Amino acid sequence: MLSVKVRDGESFEAAFRRFKRECEKNRILSLLKEREYYEKPSERRKQKNAKRLWASRKGSKK
Repeated sequence: MLSVKVRDGESFEAAFRRFKRECEKNRILSLLKEREYYEKPSERRKQKNAKRLWASRKGSKK
């Protein structure tokens, strides 16, 4: 479980920003989105290959 202690004199907004940064660093939200529904292994491979192809095309454009 991720937790952030509020420092003396720190506003809620600042503590919340630190919490969000920690969540991004630990990939919590992205993992939740990935596991929101079941995805067949073949679909994962298709998406991975499509992403790889897109990245290579983007790199070759420059």
